[in-house]
Order: sequence, then structure tokens, then C-alpha cells
Amino acid sequence: MLSGAFEHLREIRATPWEKVTLPKLLGALAAVVVLLGIYLASDEGWIPILDSLNLVFHEAGHPLFSPFGETLSILGGTLMQLLVPAAVVVACWTKRQAIGAALAGVWLFQNGFNIARYMADAREQALPLVGGGEHDWGTLFERWGVLSKDLAYAATVRHLAWIGILASCAWLAWRWHRDR
Repeated sequence: MLSGAFEHLREIRATPWEKVTLPKLLGALAAVVVLLGIYLASDEGWIPILDSLNLVFHEAGHPLFSPFGETLSILGGTLMQLLVPAAVVVACWTKRQAIGAALAGVWLFQNGFNIARYMADAREQALPLVGGGEHDWGTLFERWGVLSKDLAYAATVRHLAWIGILASCAWLAWRWHRDR
């Protein structure tokens, strides 16, 4: 069974990537610029269609991870909102779709903005919660004894989000450069 998995990985690696043309590169980068422009222009840092979808995955993660204990049930929202775009990255990667993989990477890391916002709210708890209930990061940080570091953790996650988005775009530009 393991040898079959390695063979499948070899086949994927041997498959050529879809060619990244200049129009495709510019279109993908324009989409990222528009998304980031909406994010930066929003008072709350909310990209309506994308973050509404992320919220659905977040909320679905709580019951999906609940069989694994209370901590994973709480953390499940954040995990799910990262796992779904990560699965799209993997799917596009295995199909050798560079544009899809890069844009899914941007989506994956864009989630960091809202995760950071939620983390930064752990002490204040001013954000409205869907359906009320506990504040995920307030509860987790308090249990872990790091509630006073909520802003520092949030800043780190926000920085990682920017780095991941820029890395996804840089990787796509590198793919285009290789395809020229």
C-alpha cells in the first residue's frame, strides 16, 4: 500500500504543470490585488463573499471536531477554515494547476487575517459571535494561561498571513518565469 502511494506521488511529480501565461498571471495577481484592496478598505477587514464562506467552514468545524474532545471542538472552527483551502491547494497541486494552487494559497493565508482579528479580541470580546456562545480564542488562551498575549499572537498570525500571500504570489510569478 505504501509503495502504491509513493508511485502515485512519482506520477504527480512527473506530470508537467499547466503553463502560466502572462495574461493568466496578470489576471490572478489582479484578483489578489482586488481582494487585498477590499480587505484594506474595510473597517473590519472583511471581504464579504470570501469571509462569509470562511465563516461557514469555521462554524462547521466545531461539530466536526467535537468527537475529539472539548479543546479540538473549540479549535475545530479555526482548523476547518484552514483545512478547506489547504485541501484545495493540494487538489490543484496534484492536478498541476499553478493558478489554482496559488489562488487557493492566497485564500488559505487570507484566513489568517480573520483568525488574527478573532485572537486579538480574546480579552475584550467585542466581536459579535455567530449564535452567541463562547469566544473560541478567549476560552483557549485563558485555559492555556496566555490570555495576556492575545495581541502578540494575533500580530504573529497577521504577519504570517501577509508572508503566505506574498509567497503564493511570488511562487506563481516564478512558475510564469519558468514557463516563458
